[in-house]
Amino acid sequence: MSTLRRAWTVCVAGCLLALAACGSGMTSGTITVGNTPPVITSLANVSLVEDTAGVFYNATATDANGDMVSFTISGGPDAALFNMTTAGALSFNAPPDFEAPLDAGNDNTYNLVIAANDGISTTTLALAVTVTDLQSARAQVRRVTFGLSSPVFVAAVPDGSGRVFVGELAGRIRIVTPSNGAVAAVPFLDLRGTLSTSGERGLLGFATAPDYATSGLFYVFVTDPAGTIEVRRYRRDASNPDIADPSTMQLVLTQPHPALNHNGGWIGFGPDNFLYIAIGDGGGSGDPDNNAQNLDTWLGKILRVDVARDDFASDATRNYGIPADNPFAHGGGAAEIWSYGLRNPFRASFYVPPSGGLTPLLLIGDVGENTVEEIDLAMGNDNFGWSQREGTQQFKGPDSPDFSPPVAEYLHGAGTRNGDTVIGGLVYTGPVESLRGQYFFADFINGNLWSLPVTALVPGTTIGSAQFIVHNTDLAPNAGAMNNIVSFGEDQSRNLYIVDMDGELFVIEAAPATGPLMPSRAQRIANRTATTTLHHWCVDAWDGRTVRWKEGQMLLAGQGFTCVRKYYDAQALQRVGD
Repeated sequence: MSTLRRAWTVCVAGCLLALAACGSGMTSGTITVGNTPPVITSLANVSLVEDTAGVFYNATATDANGDMVSFTISGGPDAALFNMTTAGALSFNAPPDFEAPLDAGNDNTYNLVIAANDGISTTTLALAVTVTDLQSARAQVRRVTFGLSSPVFVAAVPDGSGRVFVGELAGRIRIVTPSNGAVAAVPFLDLRGTLSTSGERGLLGFATAPDYATSGLFYVFVTDPAGTIEVRRYRRDASNPDIADPSTMQLVLTQPHPALNHNGGWIGFGPDNFLYIAIGDGGGSGDPDNNAQNLDTWLGKILRVDVARDDFASDATRNYGIPADNPFAHGGGAAEIWSYGLRNPFRASFYVPPSGGLTPLLLIGDVGENTVEEIDLAMGNDNFGWSQREGTQQFKGPDSPDFSPPVAEYLHGAGTRNGDTVIGGLVYTGPVESLRGQYFFADFINGNLWSLPVTALVPGTTIGSAQFIVHNTDLAPNAGAMNNIVSFGEDQSRNLYIVDMDGELFVIEAAPATGPLMPSRAQRIANRTATTTLHHWCVDAWDGRTVRWKEGQMLLAGQGFTCVRKYYDAQALQRVGD
């Protein structure tokens, strides 16, 4: 402020005080003679798309006296939802959601008042911020990388880098950078040569601890050389976060499993921070030992344990606690059991509704036997009926109204709405708005990719394949082929990844708002010669020597899955249909 204007301010203020003392009745105050208030020159209306994070508006002003101008939020019904720097940079406290507006009018128009002050005078501007719908209806699938060795899962590296872990069946976990497809030269963990990989065995599941960023703890589901299922705990290396420390291995639990198939394999932490473990029925045709209905064994079950404590300090093979609200924590069955009556729950995932008020949903893909593939919804103490029931159909023994029916199922066969081996997926919550709330899942043998609205998955109601949304064409990848889908996963930005067991990793991402998509499946098929054959992992993995027969069943050694027989059955059925 200039010396002259400061003098006038003092003088006039003094006169006003004198007049007030004389009982003039005039309102007291200060008048600055010679100061011109700042003029706000930025717009009074601004529009932005939902999910915008960071600064979206910069207030500007001129001041005739050359004084420095600072900005604040001075009022308005929606003022509490914003933050403004003194330089005028305006941002939402949290990115706005068009579908869930928080403005006072609930109409996606946010009103606030910004103020510009030059140290003497203040000018205000009523600002209206309009939030528009994000037009991210278009999605595309990009192949991230290829050449992996029988990958079976993908999970986020929870360090803010955007990278992902990819696990390979033989026992190696690798770190992949999705932006360029680079695979770290040094594995994160390498258990190759120490596991049984016969039949459906190997490194099957993986989960990082909820506090991985600070603890470095993670868990794997593997089969040891004898075929025994082991859930193990490891810690990342103290000096290099990109590798694990194998010496930190500790058993969480073990389950003998002499058969080559039906191991299950999924593990994951629920919103309650307990570890959930999916184990198959022990193998063989039709659950010959009726394990899935036997509450004294873990076979054919979902287990739920607390890995933050140890209730079995004297047992080196049981390093966990029993949650007090487990269905059989106080008797009636194995205390670890959460849900039962399952055949081969190979892949599963949790979904927490946005409201947060509902019980989290555990969605399980349970691989069928002869006729039905199913998606189950577990909420605790569920009996899904195997092996008395397969899906909604009776299989052996008496049926029961107490069995929990699947929330979705499909029949074996060829075509876009059939298959032979379900791969449970997850609910999409990523950046492509048109896909949000869709539960994605697939068939390993036929390569079909489907989705269903998660809101349609209701306990007690079973959706048939006629209602599946088929994504074989609209989500066809820009390179390679998704014909051996074995797992789904997310990165920290909730992009959805699809693992193909023939060595490929794909990601669903937002397509540009305008312009062409990446080459479509139809275009690539048209360019492919008639003699080109898509590889199928089941066949590629079978080298013609590692197969043997036992009691009419095809068994595989090495890294072959028993899916070979299912694959050829499906081919035969398709020929009959043709």
